[in-house]
Amino acid sequence: MLDDLDRRILRHMQADPTLSSPDMADRLGLTVSRLSRRLDKLSETGVLRGQRAVINWQALGYAVEVSLRVTLDKTQTRAFDDFIIAARDIAEVIEIQTFLGRVDVRLSVIARDMAHYQQIYRTRILTLPHIADIEALMLVSRVKSDESLPL
Repeated sequence: MLDDLDRRILRHMQADPTLSSPDMADRLGLTVSRLSRRLDKLSETGVLRGQRAVINWQALGYAVEVSLRVTLDKTQTRAFDDFIIAARDIAEVIEIQTFLGRVDVRLSVIARDMAHYQQIYRTRILTLPHIADIEALMLVSRVKSDESLPL
């Protein structure tokens, strides 16, 4: 269970992920060693899964994002497993989600332009196993994209 200090630490990490441990400890009124012990505890309990760089793929020339809703042929016992294993191998697939309902899987696919997307779609996506139906949704704008939690 998180206490108030844990929540304060997490709020500071979300607000400024580049904050050094000494600076964060100073802002929280802690010693660096006490902050370090708390961070270790948050990692050990699975609250913190690590730190990562968030790369703006548009700045690297990827201008197109498409969300693919995929329905699998569930008469095949390994449909989910085979599909996901193969989809993970497509570098331009940046997210894979599974669902209960009419849609089984959602893929987020990025491409440099529409010609690049069509090439990925025809040569990589349509060759994925066990697809019964697929629907493409072209991203127009991202209204909200926030990984911060209300702590």
